[in-house]
Amino acid sequence: MRFRLVPDTTNIDFFRYMRFWLAVSIIGVIGSFVSLAIFGLNYGVDFRGGTLIMAATPEAHEVGEFRTLLTGLDVGEVGVTTASDATGAGRHVVLMRLGVTGEDATNQRAAIATVQGALDKAFPGITYLQVDSVGAKVSEELVRDGVIAVLLSVVGIMIYVWLRFEWQFGLGAAASLLHDAIVVVGLFSVFQLEFNLTIVAAVLTVLGYSINDTVVVFDRVREVLRKYKKMPLRDVLNLALNETLSRTVMTVLTTLLALIAILLFGGQTVRGFAIAVIFGILIGTYSSIYVASAVVLRLGVRRDWGAQKAEADAKRDARA
Repeated sequence: MRFRLVPDTTNIDFFRYMRFWLAVSIIGVIGSFVSLAIFGLNYGVDFRGGTLIMAATPEAHEVGEFRTLLTGLDVGEVGVTTASDATGAGRHVVLMRLGVTGEDATNQRAAIATVQGALDKAFPGITYLQVDSVGAKVSEELVRDGVIAVLLSVVGIMIYVWLRFEWQFGLGAAASLLHDAIVVVGLFSVFQLEFNLTIVAAVLTVLGYSINDTVVVFDRVREVLRKYKKMPLRDVLNLALNETLSRTVMTVLTTLLALIAILLFGGQTVRGFAIAVIFGILIGTYSSIYVASAVVLRLGVRRDWGAQKAEADAKRDARA
């Protein structure tokens, strides 16, 4: 007997509490905007400009020791956090963010050299794993390009779904994707996790994952509509969602296993990406049911796909 995590005969009424889930989505979106307005995002060096130095010491040191040393070097705003060593070598990794920017390459190199000299003297045996600098002008361009990339992705996906299915499905997909992007960014604002270019890539990854799940559901909806022309749209959507539920659950679980491994063992560099995609996959799975499908239910769809296909086949046979 084959083990199945989700039975083939599920009969869940996903729209029984549709108003409740709609309220949850609205609260999530509004809450994200409120958090962004009050707390903003904890921009990384990519978007804020400045210098990031990742270093490792053979012995543990208090964060305050690094902060006190760097504050006295006149390098602008200073931020210091600790991180785990992904190599397993037992080193103590520290991330130092400095306000100095890379607009003037000569001054930038001099500032970094000064910082490294002071660190070498204060913490013998320190090694430098990563040094990145981004100028203020470049960071502004990166913010703009990141927003444009997300918006163009949503528009492009909406057009694709519109052409493949119907405009109602396109609007449902667009609403779902915007919901996912806003809530994921909102969570980064609420928890003040670092937001950088890697997170923008993660948001785009989430949009791709979410639309894949949504298209699978919509494709099954279209098949059910052709098969049961008299069935109410709500029942059609419920049937399609139940038929794809096993696939959805298994895909989510296997993807989460890989992401959790990245989160635990991938190191500081990819940790933000893993967190964003984990958030996004859970939110995207929810939105493919309670946002995308709910929009289609509200707007309604035409029921003559099968007739149109038969008519097109007849015309093609006549020409042949």
